[in-house]
Amino acid sequence: MSAESVISLAGKGVFTILIVAGPLLLLALAVGLIVSIFQATTQIQEQTLAFIPKIIAVLVGIVFFGPWMLSRMLSYTTDIFQNLTRFVG
Repeated sequence: MSAESVISLAGKGVFTILIVAGPLLLLALAVGLIVSIFQATTQIQEQTLAFIPKIIAVLVGIVFFGPWMLSRMLSYTTDIFQNLTRFVG
């Protein structure tokens, strides 16, 4: 296995991780920003108010984006297993 193929495989892995995790991270960022603006305008400094909406938003995001995320991960895994002989041999 050459260095180029290892770097290519690692690059595809990192890209897949970013693509899969991106929508949930952006959703948590948006909800966190909205909650922070709400806390700043109302001067409510409750710690649980910052976390509970983000957790709920990420869980809802998993419900909506879950099938797409799973298909991306399965596509990457299938690609690795199909080319396993090229990587090992």
